[in-house]
Amino acid sequence: MTVLLRPADLPDVGTIAGLMLCAAAQKARADPRLWPLRPDAGEHLVATVTKDLKDDQSALDHRFLIAEANGKAVGVIHAMRLPVPPIYAGEFGAPGLILDDGYVAEDAPEDTRSALVAAAEGALYETGARLLLGASSSVGNTAATYAGRGYEPVTLYMARTMIDEGLAEPEVRPAESQDIAAIVALSRRNRAALHDCNPSFWKPHAEADGRFREWMSRSLTFADRDMLVSAPSGDVTGYLIAQPAGHLHFPAAHDISATGFIDDFYHLDAGDRGRFADEGSGALALLSAGEKALARRGRTAALVVCAAGWHSKRQFLEAAGYRAAISWHIRLRAGNDA
Repeated sequence: MTVLLRPADLPDVGTIAGLMLCAAAQKARADPRLWPLRPDAGEHLVATVTKDLKDDQSALDHRFLIAEANGKAVGVIHAMRLPVPPIYAGEFGAPGLILDDGYVAEDAPEDTRSALVAAAEGALYETGARLLLGASSSVGNTAATYAGRGYEPVTLYMARTMIDEGLAEPEVRPAESQDIAAIVALSRRNRAALHDCNPSFWKPHAEADGRFREWMSRSLTFADRDMLVSAPSGDVTGYLIAQPAGHLHFPAAHDISATGFIDDFYHLDAGDRGRFADEGSGALALLSAGEKALARRGRTAALVVCAAGWHSKRQFLEAAGYRAAISWHIRLRAGNDA
């Protein structure tokens, strides 16, 4: 059976939404706490896909491709350009990202998933992307497809469900404006460790310190998040931001109102990328405080960012009850390879 691929357009919105809803339902069945569906999932998908297809002037440049076999749609894939965070150099320009909201039907031809990924790569190359990212979840086998096409894991999003408020951590407190300088210094160490994990992806911008300082100062004013620091003896030894999850990591069909996102999590316990000092006790207290902050805001699940090459941090998070739920994979275009 032959699979045919074509770019999608507005008349395909219903087909795209139907396929994406199948993918979302598959995730929800596998882990209903992490991947619950919105009550209006179908309608919301139609509205979101319509907006993405109409927004042809956006720098995000959304692309959808449909796979067809025997006269019916058997798969869909979604790709976009991802803006470079201001603290990173982005020497290869805005990466192209293949999102994890696509779907391949069980009765699709065997090579459908790989063909869709290849087509998405081609569409991203047409937009000028040189660095490609592919997202996958622990539900499904997209990670194997990326590996077969020369991608390597670059970022893990570690998840834990059933978090609760519990008791306060005495050595952790809310961040204040006078903590910004210490947070920036810790961030510099964090960025250096990330750069060691993948120099192409995490090369710091020359003005990273100033840009991060400005962002942290602004973050202190945001009412939807908690900025915490670990300061057991007065000196700041770690920092963390607990904030709402977003749809960059969770497909549009999912209800993310009870999911929190822990980003910019760093503690001096992780100073040696090969191992955590003191069994990570200070880092664990900070992480626990971040979970409690999310729980106080009604979140019951947490997602924590971890570089795939930061093995000691992954082991630390796994010991704390986290597991890799989402992974991003990276491939740098070589010459005219498509």
